[in-house]
Amino acid sequence: MQNRQEMSFGEYVKHYLFYLVKWGFMAAVIGLICGLVGALFYRGVAAAQTLRTAHPFLLFAMPAAGLLIVFIYRSLHQEGTSTNTVIDAAREGGTISAGLIPSIFIGTILTHLTGGSAGREGAALQIGGGIGNNIGRLLHLDRDEMKVATMAGMAAFFSAIFGTPLSAAMFVILFISVGSFYEVALLPSYLAALMGLYISRFFGAAPFRFKVSAPEMTIPVCLGVMAIAALTGLVSVLFSEVLIRAGELYRKFFVNPYLRILVGAGLVIAITLIEGSGDYNGAGGAVIENAVSGGSVVPYAFLMKILMTALTLEAGFKGGEIVPTFFIGATFGAVIGPLLGLPSGFAAAVGLVAMFAGVTNTVIASVFLAIEVFGGSGILLFSLASIVSYACSGYNGLYSSQRILYSKTRAEYIDVRTNHNPHIRKISFKRRQK
Repeated sequence: MQNRQEMSFGEYVKHYLFYLVKWGFMAAVIGLICGLVGALFYRGVAAAQTLRTAHPFLLFAMPAAGLLIVFIYRSLHQEGTSTNTVIDAAREGGTISAGLIPSIFIGTILTHLTGGSAGREGAALQIGGGIGNNIGRLLHLDRDEMKVATMAGMAAFFSAIFGTPLSAAMFVILFISVGSFYEVALLPSYLAALMGLYISRFFGAAPFRFKVSAPEMTIPVCLGVMAIAALTGLVSVLFSEVLIRAGELYRKFFVNPYLRILVGAGLVIAITLIEGSGDYNGAGGAVIENAVSGGSVVPYAFLMKILMTALTLEAGFKGGEIVPTFFIGATFGAVIGPLLGLPSGFAAAVGLVAMFAGVTNTVIASVFLAIEVFGGSGILLFSLASIVSYACSGYNGLYSSQRILYSKTRAEYIDVRTNHNPHIRKISFKRRQK
């Protein structure tokens, strides 16, 4: 007995043609808007970074910028919203307030303008998800279709900012629930990502690209890559834990968000003045480029970036953690690689990809990221690094709403939330009772 009614050939053609036309149109609209807003956002962040570099005294405007960010979020009723909010909406089909879009847009630019240590992709996922979600609401999509529209927006804006459409699409359909592959969102997400990329590049947004020469794939090289990846997996755990603990301490001792962000600004200013280089303010793109090109890197640079990013974002400043993740992975790899007999620049690239895999728990997206960012050279080695780092990062990650469906060490279904399951995250040598 058949459980479902069979389609005639004509019905089959109509069904899938309707799907292609509907989501092709939706993806084009979402990608177009995300590309336009993404190009504006890209230029805004770039202008903010240029101004800060030209006028270092803007660092001292950080407290005022922080107060303004808190005021904007309160005025638009966006307190407590974050990338986790967008993840929940993409998983459950919920709604995202349109007020999140201007809040995170302005907040991220103010953070970069005054020297906060932050990236752009947190804003990209939130703005893109908000755009896709609100377009879905305007078109009266049902709950399941809202999920797809939200994910397509996230992919489109991520692609518009970084110029990586394939990894953007794979990232958004894989990182929300690790272990599931939300196939229905793949075509809309990829089409929207391509449109977002095309529009943003037309208006001057430059893709995130580096040239890297990979060594010949030998056993010593593979062992060195595995060692970097395993250590980077542990660094990803450290980064996630520092972010969590910094947030807990801020909220414990400074309940008022205005006071909290003032304290965070004061700490960032103080450390910047003591350290002196300014390398850990902003996204740190120049340091990443230097590391991947084989330049000299301060041995403790990755630790400084972890600290500065945690102090900035957990205080209430806005931005994202992925570019800081790239910074941390690249500088760590550049330092460790030569000790293992690997070229510094290549090791930095390995560290960057491995760190992304560790903090986001996305192996496949990390492999595609390596292809799009580094051109495909040494892809087997980058794949090895992604897999090892993912395995060594445990059940930690940047996004506490992320779900990991399967154990990393046993063939079992667990369905746990990232960073919320200490009984799983802790090491145990006891065998489970049958």
